[in-house]
Amino acid sequence: MIQYQNILFPSKVIAEPTAAVEGAIQIVDLFAGPGGLGEGFSSSGDGKHFDIIVSAEMDSVARRTLRLRAFYRLLKREYPRGLQDYYRYCNGNATEPSTPETAEFWSRAEQEARQITLGSEDGDKELNKLINARLNQEGRPWVLIGGPPCQAYSIVGRARNQAKLGYVPENDNRHFLYKDYLRIIKDYRPTVFVMENVKGILSSKVGGKGIFAQILKDLVDPTKALENTEGGQKYKICSLVSEESFSDSDCIEKVNPKSFIIEAEKYGIPQARHRVILLGIALDEDGNVPFHDLLKTAEPVSVRQAIGGLPKLRSKLSRRSDSQEAWYQIVTEEVDDLLHHAELENGKLIAPLRTTRKALFNAPQSSGGERVQIEQGQGDTGIPSLNSWYQDPNIKYWISHDARGHMRSDLRRYAFASTFAEHYKYSPKGHQQFSLPGLAPAHKNWESGKFSDRFRVQLAELPATTITSHISKDGHYFIHYDPAQCRSLTVREAARLQTFPDNYYFEGNRTQQYHQVGNAVPPLLANKIAKIVYDVVCRRVAERKNLSDKGPSQNDSSLL
Repeated sequence: MIQYQNILFPSKVIAEPTAAVEGAIQIVDLFAGPGGLGEGFSSSGDGKHFDIIVSAEMDSVARRTLRLRAFYRLLKREYPRGLQDYYRYCNGNATEPSTPETAEFWSRAEQEARQITLGSEDGDKELNKLINARLNQEGRPWVLIGGPPCQAYSIVGRARNQAKLGYVPENDNRHFLYKDYLRIIKDYRPTVFVMENVKGILSSKVGGKGIFAQILKDLVDPTKALENTEGGQKYKICSLVSEESFSDSDCIEKVNPKSFIIEAEKYGIPQARHRVILLGIALDEDGNVPFHDLLKTAEPVSVRQAIGGLPKLRSKLSRRSDSQEAWYQIVTEEVDDLLHHAELENGKLIAPLRTTRKALFNAPQSSGGERVQIEQGQGDTGIPSLNSWYQDPNIKYWISHDARGHMRSDLRRYAFASTFAEHYKYSPKGHQQFSLPGLAPAHKNWESGKFSDRFRVQLAELPATTITSHISKDGHYFIHYDPAQCRSLTVREAARLQTFPDNYYFEGNRTQQYHQVGNAVPPLLANKIAKIVYDVVCRRVAERKNLSDKGPSQNDSSLL
């Protein structure tokens, strides 16, 4: 087994990754959300490659989710017998996750998953204190992960900001939260860091200058960026999907920013989530870094494969008494009326609407709930490796598989849109395709074309569109492909499209759960990135060992 050396400055030797490093590599997870990025890393190597020592999140409910998952990881790694407490909680047989038997691990999870507002004086002090206490800084490699909040960078967020009276981008602190991430890099010099953000960051500007170019320049030399001094640890910023990279000797104008975008659907994720993810690797004294692999492409995974095996549900009724009979009556009346107008106009959707009408005879009776019994064979994706990722035989219920309530007018739109998508294999757009009476929403700009995607069906045979935090507000962008279910996605379906395992429990009410899921990094994608990071660290350790075996050299004073 390889022993750790001072590995911040590796030699130029390119080594193959070794079987393992001595002990798990420590992780600090900033802006952690509900823990998608951390889940991918902590599950790498069957949980043996990485160890999260601190995860920081400002939202109190997401932090509760982080703590619960930290509890699960600690038990799985150190006290598997105690997992029965976790499963009792998830299966609804206990109101608290821990018992006296596992209280120690629950307390340790409390120390790992912290509610911290980064960028505030108190929050930064608390994070420093935690890192100083828990990070082993005696030459051992460690990894920083996280994604600073994206509201100021996303295209939608920028449009909202510009509509605010008196909004000044230079005064929006969210543009500069990455500097808290940068400060940790400068002060604690991680061997590798992974930083995630929306692709809108590539076009975002502050003071007329592109912020992405500035972020790249700051990340390669954090000490210079924050203190305007020389001599700190420098980094090379690498793409995980191309040979593109940037270091302080490179010309920023020659960098193709789009080469840092990861299109998740190309790598086996059932969702077309496009995000900027940067891999930063510490340079040696000659400006070199170990070789790193690129993400390997995989066969596309469709929405049907990801969620088609979950129990079928009907939606609830909102603003009126809900029952199976009332729901069925309303939906069939709306479909019949749509069919009547389609026949009057001799429309092309006559046959598909008739098919939907027949399908409603066998519409689901249940609208789901916080826990829905898992029946044998449910949840199968048809992909063995994906089944292994999602499923856990100790979970007896589908957690948070609870359909929303919808207004009658939206049930009409959902039935129409899902029927249209099932027939034409694309989701209808705008007033020209939502042309039958009663489909147009009460929106003054509906016919302007600016809201053509206001109602969007997640197509059965394709990866989903991006699951965003907007799903917490309404389900219009996330309509289920099955017309007979006539509803939007549940939290558990959204979580599956984000590749959260079925045993991942989200704390909070349904709106808070949706918000957490929409803000997360897909854990399976993070797991694939973690494999690359682990190999980089192993190569660095191997390089250091090779250099150490040869004895100190003039170019490596750290070994003297």
